Amino acid sequence: MNVKITRNAAKVLLAEMEKEENKELKVRVVVTHKHGDHAHYGLGLDTPTDKDEVVSTDKQIDVIVEKGEPLLDGIKIDYLYLPQEGFVITNPSKGNHGDH
Repeated sequence: MNVKITRNAAKVLLAEMEKEENKELKVRVVVTHKHGDHAHYGLGLDTPTDKDEVVSTDKQIDVIVEKGEPLLDGIKIDYLYLPQEGFVITNPSKGNHGDH
């Protein structure tokens, strides 16, 4: 599995993960809805289970994903400030470059 986190997203995620109540948690990305050849994603903090894979990123952030879910392989986590502030998760390797 491959997960990419942009610099903006890493800054926001690290700030959240450094809070005392989140010290033992990792970032989790899930598929909330899939249709056709693409998916919509959700993001949160969680602990891994035996059904998960923990993927290390180049931003020193580990990301939990469901083992064997092809739509999670190659995701990119970004954080945008405009037009609306928030996380955006896409999977360019699967042709998913954003919401439609």
